[in-house]
Parts: sequence; structure tokens; C-alpha cells
Amino acid sequence: METSYQKLIKGNKSYAESRLSQDPDFFKNLAKGQKPDYLWIGCSDSRVPANEITNTQSGEIFVHRNIANLVVHTDTNLLSVLEYAVKYLKVKHIMVVGHYGCGGVQTAMTNIYHGYVDNWLRNIKDVYHDNSQELDAITDLTERANRLTELNVIEQVRNLAKTTIVQRAWAERELHLHGWVYGLADGLIKDLSVIHDSSENIDPIYRYTHVKPLSDDIIKL
Repeated sequence: METSYQKLIKGNKSYAESRLSQDPDFFKNLAKGQKPDYLWIGCSDSRVPANEITNTQSGEIFVHRNIANLVVHTDTNLLSVLEYAVKYLKVKHIMVVGHYGCGGVQTAMTNIYHGYVDNWLRNIKDVYHDNSQELDAITDLTERANRLTELNVIEQVRNLAKTTIVQRAWAERELHLHGWVYGLADGLIKDLSVIHDSSENIDPIYRYTHVKPLSDDIIKL
């Protein structure tokens, strides 16, 4: 009798066979390395797979995912991914991608204790607090959660722009930041049209002056 995890192994075999039937050199070429143009910072939700919903192939998108797609300045995991993607892979676009119906956003709107995750979701509560006048005026809870999802994405894109990693990249080349929200009900991505490049508004206190380009850190042999 096939167990649930064996279904995944079987599926992997079918995937590999399918790829090879289309292109006998597919995995040989994939193993040579990656050069994606995009970094995807998305939610851990299993219904939002980056490659599938953008109709892209393996190797096209570098992916980081966490609960509610947060960009937290003390998150060394996120910052490590960001630096590698920007400094070494030299991605051209970074997308923060939330999704409507996000459990993390919905949980952050309540006062119910859930445990350790509440410390992480505190970041979304801060977004709610900063936009409480707008959000409290929305009587429908689903619509309120949808708007908080959008505001959260916007805030995370701003957080990206405040990092020295992004600002050092801007000192030498173009790097575009995007805020998207994916709709589970229709499968479509909504572009929130937030910060796209270094010319967009960032509060002066968060701008660093005389930052050296990231390339200065790369050892030239």
C-alpha cells in the first residue's frame, strides 16, 4: 500500500521522466548553475508556489518564503538570501508577494494567543496599528483582511528599500522592487505599484549616503 510520502517520490520520478522526454539535456544544463533575474519573497502557504503561478521554469526565480512574506531587518535568513541574490546572482527584480486569504494576516488581526508565532506576527500588528484609521473604517472583515494584506506587502517593500544591501546595489546598477498580491480565488497577481527603483520616495532617515557598491566586496582573482 502506497504511503502519503511515497506519492511524492513517485511524482518526482514522473516529473524527471517528463522533463527528459522533452529535453534529454534538461538536468545536465540545470546542474551547470543558476542565473535568475528574480528574487521572490513570498508566504510559506502551500497554495502559492512561485514557479507554478508565474508559469516559469526551474532556475528562473530565486525563492525565499516565510509566514506572511515579511521583510524583518533582524531576520538573518532573509538578509542572507537577499545578499546572495543581489550581490552574487545579481537579480534585477525583487518581488514581495502576499496573497489574499493569508492565515498570518488574519491571525494578526485578532487578540487570540497562538504561541511563538505571535512574536513574528507582531510585525503585521504594527502595520495594522499604523493604518488603523483606514482599516477600522472597513466593516467587512474579509475586505479588511484583504486591505491589510496589501498594506503589509507595501510595508515589506519599504523595509527592503531600507536595507543597506538594496541601497548598495542601487549605488551601481538598477534594481527594481515590486509589491504583488496573489488571488487564490482567481489565480491572478495584482501589482500594487509601490517602490520600483532608487528614485522612489524613502524617508530620509532610512537613506544611507556614500554607501560603497556591493562589487567592492567581491574578491577579484
